[in-house]
Amino acid sequence: MAHLRSSRRLALAVPLVLSLTASLGFLPSAASAAPRTAPVAQAEDAPVQAYVVNTRTDHRTIARVQRAVAAAGGSIVETYDRIGVIVARSANPDFGARMRAVRGVQSAGATRTAPIEAAGTTDEGAVQYLSRAEVARLEKAARTSKKPKGSVPPEPLEADQWDLRAIGADKAAAINPGSSKVTVAVIDTGVDDTHPDLAPNFSPRQSASCVGGKADTSPGSWRPVSPDHYHGTHVAGEVAAARNGIGVAGVAPGVKVSGIRVSEPDTQLFYAESVVCAFVFAADHGVEITNNSYYVDPWLYNCKDDPDQRAIVEAVGRAQAYAQRKGTLSVASAGNSNHDLAAESITDTSSPNDTTPVTRTIDPRKCLDVPTQLPGVVTVSATGVQGLKSYYSNYGNGVVDVAGPGGDRYQIPDTPSGNGRILSTMPEGQYAFLQGTSMAAPHVAGVAALLKSKHPHATPAQLQALLKAQADNPGCPTEPYDPDGNGTVDSVCKGTKHRNGFYGFGIVNALAAVR
Repeated sequence: MAHLRSSRRLALAVPLVLSLTASLGFLPSAASAAPRTAPVAQAEDAPVQAYVVNTRTDHRTIARVQRAVAAAGGSIVETYDRIGVIVARSANPDFGARMRAVRGVQSAGATRTAPIEAAGTTDEGAVQYLSRAEVARLEKAARTSKKPKGSVPPEPLEADQWDLRAIGADKAAAINPGSSKVTVAVIDTGVDDTHPDLAPNFSPRQSASCVGGKADTSPGSWRPVSPDHYHGTHVAGEVAAARNGIGVAGVAPGVKVSGIRVSEPDTQLFYAESVVCAFVFAADHGVEITNNSYYVDPWLYNCKDDPDQRAIVEAVGRAQAYAQRKGTLSVASAGNSNHDLAAESITDTSSPNDTTPVTRTIDPRKCLDVPTQLPGVVTVSATGVQGLKSYYSNYGNGVVDVAGPGGDRYQIPDTPSGNGRILSTMPEGQYAFLQGTSMAAPHVAGVAALLKSKHPHATPAQLQALLKAQADNPGCPTEPYDPDGNGTVDSVCKGTKHRNGFYGFGIVNALAAVR
């Protein structure tokens, strides 16, 4: 099953869905000797595997490697020549090793441990719908709630959006809701652009499906393949749900949002080739910010001493660095395992998640959570309504950059529903509560979009600096961190008031961003 940052491992994503009645509104050939080895013969029914092959970026090398792919029994899905990444498929079990022996190849490996179309399982968990009477009660409570001074008129369900008030997003909207010249691309399970809260701000020109490693821009390709693939739609609403008198509001309700679908249609797994495609597509289509609420499957941590995992890190890293050079800031969730990413070792029991997981002890300095630990990516931890680190959120002094509201069932807000999770949009015009660092990242992406709106010429590095500068840091808790109250300290915060493992440089502040 896909390891989305909303919480697939810790049962954090059991949504409470509100069904509303609102209307839905090549490269040239190079003179080079062909490989001397004959093409590999393969059985017709041999299982096909996906690979990334990372090469030097000169045309001569890429042409040589492309021929070597065929000689090794592979076929090319796409060549990203500007970053030297070739996405390929092969039924030859020795394909990776053969490619690593080719001159000019710097790394190559399989992106999964199971054959294509046979990996993983889907387990979305129960979806708990609310009755029409309960929906009406929440809407009525929202309409009669007191409007905070200096804020815009609330949306019908905004009374349950404690997260907006926690970072001053309601008041920020009255000053600057964000520019329509700024786009946040949600790299995820797809975005339902027909949702009435997303349609006004959706950018189809900057949307696509990248599943398999090649961009498909046909109309609707970016949409989730079924309502069960709701994760990306929820994230999109947190970023930029419109203030249009319907449902909820986003952190930056004036900016554009796009969808780049990367999850497999059956398993909802996020493989490297799809993510490489997404970063390159976003960069080439003028996207200013990407939101990444996932980790690249099937490895929770990719260790560079493994040839396959090293290739994954390098391929995705090249694509993200390319996007950064083209002006795109990437924001990513830190993860939901309550792991200290700055520790000397971490026990991973969930990888690989597309076949049979094994228990392994990894060194987080050598094994990376991708994409969140890639250079230049904003790493986001999650908080609850009390401004305390969410019990499930990963953390780490020197690793986490900033924090944002992600929800926490132990931190209960004074709202009509009393739900400590995050309320946002769902496919088919619905709304639901979810929690996870998946939810924290889009709050940060939204604030980054507000900063980009105010500082349109800011580079990704400058935007990241601005995010850190405007954040509010509560410092490490003065009491032992025991969110469930069972007498056991669950995490230890290290660092200073200025920068620490729980919050990085602090919890983002939308109001400070627009002032």
